Amino acid sequence: MADTYDVIVIGAGPGGYVAAIRAAQLGLKTAIVEREHLGGICLNWGCIPTKALLRSAETYDHMGHADAFGLSVENFSFDMEKIVKRSRGVSGQLNGGVGFLLKKNGVEVIWGEARITKPGEIEVAAPQKEAVQPQHPAPKKALGEGTYKAKHIIIATGARPRALPGIEPDGEMIWSYFEAMVPKAMPKSLIVMGSGAIGIEFASFYRSMGAEVTVVELMPQVMPVEDAEIAQHAQKRFEKQGMKILLEAKVTKVEKGNGEITATIETKDGKTQSITAEKLISAVGVVGNVEGLGLEELGVTFDRGIIAVDDYGATNVPGIHAIGDVAGAPMLAHKAEHEGVICVEKIAGLPPHVMDKAKIPGCTYCNPQVASVGMTERAAKEAGREVKIGRFPFQGNGKAIALGEPEGLVKTIFDAKTGQLLGAHMVGAEVTELIQGFVVAMNLETTEQELIDAVFPHPTLSEMMHESVLDSQGRVIHT
Repeated sequence: MADTYDVIVIGAGPGGYVAAIRAAQLGLKTAIVEREHLGGICLNWGCIPTKALLRSAETYDHMGHADAFGLSVENFSFDMEKIVKRSRGVSGQLNGGVGFLLKKNGVEVIWGEARITKPGEIEVAAPQKEAVQPQHPAPKKALGEGTYKAKHIIIATGARPRALPGIEPDGEMIWSYFEAMVPKAMPKSLIVMGSGAIGIEFASFYRSMGAEVTVVELMPQVMPVEDAEIAQHAQKRFEKQGMKILLEAKVTKVEKGNGEITATIETKDGKTQSITAEKLISAVGVVGNVEGLGLEELGVTFDRGIIAVDDYGATNVPGIHAIGDVAGAPMLAHKAEHEGVICVEKIAGLPPHVMDKAKIPGCTYCNPQVASVGMTERAAKEAGREVKIGRFPFQGNGKAIALGEPEGLVKTIFDAKTGQLLGAHMVGAEVTELIQGFVVAMNLETTEQELIDAVFPHPTLSEMMHESVLDSQGRVIHT
């Protein structure tokens, strides 16, 4: 007899384990299938360990400017092995935390690779990769190979790095984010293909640690999804730090030899140049893990490589659902978690809200940090909106100056007719923590006047948010 559940989740990344926990909270008998590690890519090889690396880089950078703070630091250096060890330790701690949460909520863990044989049934085979068990505490005794049944199956299998033909990561000289996260030694030089969040975060880390970094971006601006003005500000900061950025350019060929890699780069005008470096990081996006699940045989509908779902994560096949990266952009952990909750609450018969993807914040933890939510100025104008723009520079904020972080910008975009907050975009210190204030405001359908009337604490970086709103009305105080 196959074990029977109300819900089986395939994939224990942020979307999957959150969905499983919420299902269990709602009284549904729940199991989760994972082939490799609890927490998925985000916790083990993405969001969390990269932030640990970037924290080391930030601290190292501050040490280089200690004299400006009246401090003396002599002969400081870094140990890459220890930096990586700390990053992996942070990941391991949180990996164990996920195991504890699943156990606490009574979610069965099934180790292996799942395939949906028919609606309501999966077969789990031994994983192709050795499962990375949580360090502490251990989960409830894990199940393994076999057949399992569930009224509802949620696919949350995440994504993997996209590889370009002829420039596939080899683990040695051409890295994906996997290798870039655990370098055995610090490369003296590297090329980064792609300036999205993954690419620019690694470019920022390695540049802060002293490597010569060249970023190659196909689009006409660095960080293409961001507001153009914010991206330009960030680019100036990157270049001031010594980073070289090539826009409207692409790597067409790579040659390996003598411990170096030479990339042929073609620009928009057809001209080519060669750049030689020790390593090349391929950060040209990700692709959803939809293969091997049996979806094609079941007739599940796809839309340009992702699983087509409705507002609640349901596919066209009853009882089969999808959330997270496999269900489409934006491919972000917090979007996946939110989708998991919505999907499960719908399954449980609750009236969940529909997520507005236009109000999902995006954060990039480079130096300087970049954060945004809602429409860019260009998108708002292209949508036919008459807009009012507010701006406030970090150099006008007392807390930013006290922190030694006077470079940055807060930009707000409002509908000129209604006062609706359409978008907010920031670059500078700690903006990834500030952006949530604008996210809440947008979800509450806040107008510019309500933000103006709100009292912001002093002295804080958040005051710049207030001043930016004031600026949209021609009422800014501190510039």
